[in-house]
Amino acid sequence: MRILSAKPTRSYAAARCLVTGGCSGLGQALVKLLVADGARVLVGDVHDTAPEGSLPDGVDYLRLDVSRDEDWDNARNWVESTYGGLDLLINNAGIAAGGRIDVADMDEWRRITDINLLGVARGCHTFVPMMKQQSGGQIVNTASLAGLVHAPAMASYNAVKAGVVAISETLRSELAPYNITVSVICPSFFRTNLASSFGGKDVDMEASGVDMINKAPRSADQVAAVAYSGMKAEKHIILTDRDGHIAYAAKRYARPVYDRAMKAAGKQVGTGKTPTPKIVEKLQALGARKK
Repeated sequence: MRILSAKPTRSYAAARCLVTGGCSGLGQALVKLLVADGARVLVGDVHDTAPEGSLPDGVDYLRLDVSRDEDWDNARNWVESTYGGLDLLINNAGIAAGGRIDVADMDEWRRITDINLLGVARGCHTFVPMMKQQSGGQIVNTASLAGLVHAPAMASYNAVKAGVVAISETLRSELAPYNITVSVICPSFFRTNLASSFGGKDVDMEASGVDMINKAPRSADQVAAVAYSGMKAEKHIILTDRDGHIAYAAKRYARPVYDRAMKAAGKQVGTGKTPTPKIVEKLQALGARKK
């Protein structure tokens, strides 16, 4: 009888890493895990200098606005001259947005697209040539459950996160011949300072989003722990919580149940007077089960 050995997990000891949006939230939690494993980490964020106490000792910092091409050029030059290459790129920086299609304006769409979607594209465009030249590397993109499950009153956020999933799936096959692996993290709501980045015109829906983030049952550290295990196992789509597994499985395997839950949610958010409903709870109530 042939015995199949388990696939070894990736080690980040001495790995050269860049994490965008790494001064807070999920990015910060991933940075701490990488440092604990002995990685060399460069954090890129929008601050001129890293906020005091936001990063572990020994972490390098560079101002990096992911919407600015010149900042990405500076990051590439820094990595080339200081690290001599890059083993892990985590495109994590992003903002929150939400709103009904007739309330949120085009400026909101442009802003979130430039940061959440094109920020990921710029990161990949900048560092893939380096990884190809060194014949290997890993890219991890932070999307959201919203990239897989598209609740009402979140069109702009759903669209850019779905785009991040699409980029990740495309690059998974495109870069495989170069020994470059690609993962995409798709968490449900978790407690983070992301709520502070809201700033659109649909104040009712944004208030609901802030409430759901602040009252989420999981922390950034909890999400990071699951995501980190998925990264080490080189898993492609990384769902970090039970909510995500239920909702995504319902969409794939119990579509009528999923559609009923979404339509019920649409009725509730249509007036803007009630909070965005918890889709997972509705799916559970309608009998959806993880496959």
